[in-house]
Order: sequence, then C-alpha cells, then structure tokens
Amino acid sequence: MTRAILQDKDTSTRTPDLYMAMELSSKKWKLGFNNGQEERIREMTVAAADLVGLLAVIERMKRKYGLPPEAKVVSCYEAGRDGFYLHRFLELKGVGNSVVSSSSIEVKRQARRAKTDRIDLRGLMSLLRRYHRGERKVWSVVHVLTEEEEDFREPMREREELIAEKTRYANRIGSCLVKNGILAGHPDRLTVDDIEKKRRYDGTGLPPNIKAKMVRLLERLKRLEAQIKQIEVWQKKMVKAGDTEGARKVKRLMEVKTVGLQFSSTLVGEVFNGRSYNNRRQVGSFVGVTGTPYTSGDSNRELGISKAGNRRARKVLVELAWLWLRWQPQSKLSQWYQERFAHGGKRMRRIGIVALARKLLIALWKYLEFGEMIEGAELRKVS
Repeated sequence: MTRAILQDKDTSTRTPDLYMAMELSSKKWKLGFNNGQEERIREMTVAAADLVGLLAVIERMKRKYGLPPEAKVVSCYEAGRDGFYLHRFLELKGVGNSVVSSSSIEVKRQARRAKTDRIDLRGLMSLLRRYHRGERKVWSVVHVLTEEEEDFREPMREREELIAEKTRYANRIGSCLVKNGILAGHPDRLTVDDIEKKRRYDGTGLPPNIKAKMVRLLERLKRLEAQIKQIEVWQKKMVKAGDTEGARKVKRLMEVKTVGLQFSSTLVGEVFNGRSYNNRRQVGSFVGVTGTPYTSGDSNRELGISKAGNRRARKVLVELAWLWLRWQPQSKLSQWYQERFAHGGKRMRRIGIVALARKLLIALWKYLEFGEMIEGAELRKVS
C-alpha cells in the first residue's frame, strides 16, 4: 500500500457519540467500541468483508450505549491489503472513518513486547479518542484517492511488477547456462534455436531436462514481454485521449524534455494526481527525499534522507536526475549540480544526485501546478 500525505483537517467540530476501532484480517474483523465516557472497550467480531454484519453491529452498539440512531460514529483502521473500499463504504453510510498509516502508530520500545489483536485494537481506540479530542499528531492519516485516481496508476504498477517478474525469469535462464560453463550474456534475447546451439566445455549440448526447462522459461519470458507492450500501448492511448485529469497531467509533464511516458506516469500516479501540497517541503517529504537531522546534546549530524515516502516515486526520481544531467545540461539545475558535486568523488556525486532529484521534483511540481517554467530546460511538443 502506497504511503500518502497527512490529512490533519477535520471538517466536524461535534464530539463523536461512538468510537469504533477495527483490526482487519483475512478471516475476521475485530471491532472495538467506546462512547468516550468510560474506559471499558466493548469488543465484537464479524466475518471479514461482511459489510451488512458490520452495520448491524454498529446499530447494536448504539442501542447498548443508549444512543439515538442518528448518533455520530467515527472509526479507524490501519492501511493494508484491504485498501480503501471499506473507507468508502463507511463514509457512504455516514461513518467518519480514518485510514491510518501503520508505521506512524506509537508502540512500546521494550526489547520484547506482547502483540495481539486485542492489544492492537485497544491501542487504536486510545489513539482514535485522542485524535478526535484535538491531538492531531498522534498518527498519520492516509489521503484516500478517488476510485478514478486509484485506477489510473494500476497500469504503471502492473508494468513494474511484470518487469520484475521478467528479470527473475531471465536470471533463471542465465543460471542454467552458467552452471553448465556457458556465459549467460543477455538471456532475454535468446531463442529456442540459440538454446539448441549452445555447447558446454566438452563440446556437447545442454542436457535434455535443462534445455526443456530453459524453453519453458523462455516461453514465459516472451509472454511477459508481450504483456508489457500491451500495457505501454494502452498507456499511450490513455494519454492521447486525455479523458482523465491524470492523463492530462502526464501529457503536460512529457512536454519537458527527458521526462518520458513512464517517468511522468509514475510521478503523476504516485505524487501529483489527487493530492495537493502547500509548499515544497511537503512535496519532498511525501517522496522521502528530505533530510533526517540527529541532534542530541553535543551530537549534531545528518542521517541522510528519510526514505519514509513513496519508494516508487523516489526510485524514478533518482534515475530521472541522472538522465537530466545528460539531456538537459543547459538547465540551471544541471549547472548547479556540476558546480557543487561534479568534481567530488563517487560518494559526493551520489549525495548530489539525490539533492538534484529533490530539486527536480519541486521544479516539476511548480511547472505542473502553477505553470512555472524550469529555468534553462528544453521543452518539446507532445502529440
């Protein structure tokens, strides 16, 4: 599950009548209820994905606490495999829900601490009550995208998964060659005829079972390549049609030389689509390319970038930064890097490229949201 920007704004000032914390699993959902007046937490269990049963339990708990049917209910659950459908359902039924980033939940720092669903549920309930009493920093609330915005990034993510799978199959083919004394070269470029022609150290061909295995792996590899091409064709069609806000933003970013279809699709899908930022610090923080200071007593040092943000966007940004130096040498960003980091060692250049990636991200955000041109950068026409 992707991380998201903090959502600290609560549109309602009315004190909730019923608190509900949810601990979700694949077989059952454990629910905790409290009216905000007593310490006791009433626990209930429903089958996973039983939305009708969930509503019935909520109404039952209202009656137990002596609340009217129109009583305000607030709930929370940790972001995970279940995604956002439960959040959308609860909001539709009038329940104010928060999807919480699990990494932001405070835990005890003991060497060994007990962990059960009941303990987690009670912890969530305590934080939920504090959050709605005004302690906005007790956790990070995930920004929930619309269904259209969430669907827009699926082709890009699927392509990433297929490329990783393709790499695994290519490595397995290469392994079959290497353990028989044959240099692997580019396994993904092999054909069935190439496998037949391969000769081992003694001039003999590959063993029959090894050849059969390699042929099967090669078939899977070619199938994956075809699926990757299908996704890329579909992405081009979406951008050309421009039927969604995400597609229009991708096309806008592609006008900047060096930012191609995949780079822009990832940045829009993971960073710019459906999210708003108040300043450049929020942009950098969301992707995890901001610094992590460590100051305690006389100790004062920098721990490097936080890496707490969106890893997909961060990976793409660093790759884009290297390409930016090559294809946009006259831009102010490239000249800044050359003056400050180009004459240093390998470590200094790697540090510099992350700094350039952060500056580039902010420049692209300003270009996309406010039309602010990137100084010295070349543009191109996108059909």
